[in-house]
Amino acid sequence: MSTHTERPLSLTAPSGIDRAAHHRLDEAWLAAAWSHPTTRVFVVSGGQVLIDDTPDGGTGIVMTPAFEAPVTETHRYFLGTDEDGVRYFALQKDSLPGRMDQSARPAGLREAGLLLNPRDAGLMVHAVALENWQRMHRFCSRCGERTVVAAAGHIRRCPGCGAEHYPRTDPAVIMLVTDEQDRALLGRQVHWPEGRFSTLAGFVEPGESIEQSVVREVWEEAGVRIGEVEYVASQPWPFPYSLMLGFNARAVSSEITVDGEEIQEARWFSREDYRAAIEAGEVLPPSGISIAARLVELWYGQPLPKGPSAV
Repeated sequence: MSTHTERPLSLTAPSGIDRAAHHRLDEAWLAAAWSHPTTRVFVVSGGQVLIDDTPDGGTGIVMTPAFEAPVTETHRYFLGTDEDGVRYFALQKDSLPGRMDQSARPAGLREAGLLLNPRDAGLMVHAVALENWQRMHRFCSRCGERTVVAAAGHIRRCPGCGAEHYPRTDPAVIMLVTDEQDRALLGRQVHWPEGRFSTLAGFVEPGESIEQSVVREVWEEAGVRIGEVEYVASQPWPFPYSLMLGFNARAVSSEITVDGEEIQEARWFSREDYRAAIEAGEVLPPSGISIAARLVELWYGQPLPKGPSAV
């Protein structure tokens, strides 16, 4: 198995942001932080933020001082502070604000995550994850009462029964399966475009270890038995609120029987087969932002080949 690990995994690089969770319940501190002239604020809406080109040739989130930020009564989320003491907040709104200069553009994580520096990518992941959770969990699961935002966006409290609800993260396993010939097992989901092949994946079920989940998911989706399972890395994946747990797994059987419900097709690829299929345009690699791309790249041993349209 290759150990090609030079390129950092998208959305996981150290952001330099201290989340400073101990301040989330301190309303006086939060009010002072909001009023500070160095505080920076950005809007998140529908999983998108405004991004813009920066003077250094990069791309950054469009941020404003707090006094220029749109008004919101409740959906103001404290994200943390950087090493210079700058505080960062996100505002959840129904739409992104317009820009007078017309140079900014809305972007979701799949696009922005490949462009932003680690600080801005970390802030965006945090904000998008909170927004997704807030939009999906507005009512108490215990009594049905509408809940209210607390702890600077990190708790929803029920005024009816007093229950506190915390942001949800669903663990999911994603695995690069290889056989005794070191071929990779890649599959195409039913709703994917023709030729899109990636690693197998699935959610961890109640009462199940993550290793057990790897074995079960590969068997259910492809009919392949798994022996050794090795953890590789994790990646936040707020679509809407998952944590992807990446693995290498060694197959002890090779016959493929897809389930036909989630996986339409699955194939074993040697490195030579995989390169030739991509270069011929017959196979599309996984998205560059995803841990799936990194798992395949680790197996392949170098950056993934480009298709004919990218040459």
